[in-house]
Amino acid sequence: MELTTYALFLVLACASIGSFLARTSKNANHKLPPGPSCLPIIGNLLELGVKPHQCLAKLAKIHGPMMRLKLGRVTTIVISSSEMAKEVLLTHDQSLSNRPIPQSVSVLNHEHYSLAFLPVSPLWRELRKICNGQLFAHKTLDESQDVRRNKVQQLLNDVYKSAQVGEAVDIGREAFKTTINLLSNTIFSQDLIFSNGKAGEFKDLVTNITKLVGSPNIADFFPILKVIDPQGVKRQQTKNVTKVLNIFHRLINQRLNLRETTASETHNDMLDALLNISKDNEMMDKTMIQHLAHDLFVAGTDTTSSTLEWAMTEVVLKPEIMSKAKEELEEVIGKGKGVEESDICKLPYLQAIIKETFRLHPPVPFLLPRKAEKDVEICGLIIPKDAQVLVNVWTIGRDPTLWDNPTLFSPERFLGSDIDIKGRNFELVPFGAGRRICPGMMLAIRMLLLMLGSLINSFDWKFEDGIQAQDVDMEEKFGITLQKAQSLRLVPINITN
Repeated sequence: MELTTYALFLVLACASIGSFLARTSKNANHKLPPGPSCLPIIGNLLELGVKPHQCLAKLAKIHGPMMRLKLGRVTTIVISSSEMAKEVLLTHDQSLSNRPIPQSVSVLNHEHYSLAFLPVSPLWRELRKICNGQLFAHKTLDESQDVRRNKVQQLLNDVYKSAQVGEAVDIGREAFKTTINLLSNTIFSQDLIFSNGKAGEFKDLVTNITKLVGSPNIADFFPILKVIDPQGVKRQQTKNVTKVLNIFHRLINQRLNLRETTASETHNDMLDALLNISKDNEMMDKTMIQHLAHDLFVAGTDTTSSTLEWAMTEVVLKPEIMSKAKEELEEVIGKGKGVEESDICKLPYLQAIIKETFRLHPPVPFLLPRKAEKDVEICGLIIPKDAQVLVNVWTIGRDPTLWDNPTLFSPERFLGSDIDIKGRNFELVPFGAGRRICPGMMLAIRMLLLMLGSLINSFDWKFEDGIQAQDVDMEEKFGITLQKAQSLRLVPINITN
């Protein structure tokens, strides 16, 4: 208790000094973006609410598309328009590419290995080169199509068993199991969750990690409090990350032992590729492989399963959209069949559904925050050095100046449109843009299209227990990933040809 009191006293003292310095340097601050007035010490923390993406969207309507807030000791710039997003993510990308490191990432030295949070540096460039040139290159993805085909078929087999007995399916959980097994087979050539396994435990573990990274933590706003970890974030996250790294430690050691026994590559998967790289590249050691696998699993599973759950929710709620999707799928691949990757380019309506889902339900509503390495001037306003920068893609996706009837789920808006989701059109950047764009983007897109198309084409769907469309809960659960607050449970019905 005495330590907490002492820390809070220091916070008050630092806040007082900061206020004095701010008052004596008005000339330096006259170009700062506008924003709401601040309370002493805590600044604008109370403005965040329980759903910060929505609260900051409302504030942006008052203060503009580049808005300044003071979150404790941290100056935060919130970007809420596609024009400003382009300035941050592309034009001034070089000066705004680094990340603030939240306390929830600074566990077990993960911040020194994480591709997502490493500063732009030789190590970051090397990891990025490996991801883009080998792990997620088009050639590599094309060669691993059989893995995705098998995982999607397992998903359909599990859903078929539920259809046989009229049992509801938890869409998000099934999507999570499919995605995590896809990644584990791509990297380690084995499932992490079996059909009768405990998918819920893995999902809860990953969800807890992303929740702690995305949720406001007072120690991040008042760095002096990090030493006492008042919300227990670091303690909780250490337990979570330890469990994940231990899983990968075991799998990597198994492979190393196997390679020593057989004296050759045995699986030709991502782990073999990384171990081969490690022979000639001292940066890619066993510890780095563990942490890279952690990032790929955490970033790839929750976001993909959440997006699929939102897409299925929207499609089932709108029978006319479901009907159009089924018609397209039946015409292109035949009724009741799973989607192949070679079919995707011939399914524009299915692609439009995914784009519309990303627009209304972006998996990471603020992307990952950026940090200004120096003062950056944009449209006559200054983003000050060391400020964190949030791009509110949730707000941009609902901007009425960009989208007609922006709250309506309408895939038709993308038919005949050149807008893509690959970081070139700043009204729709769910994976970010510039040098920090998500390296696993192309794999995520392929998986989403395969799973959604196959589920739509292989089954009819209804809500369980006679729930009506108007009763479906569409509330969001905020974290670094924007999940559906209430899990989507649907009863599959076998299609008769």
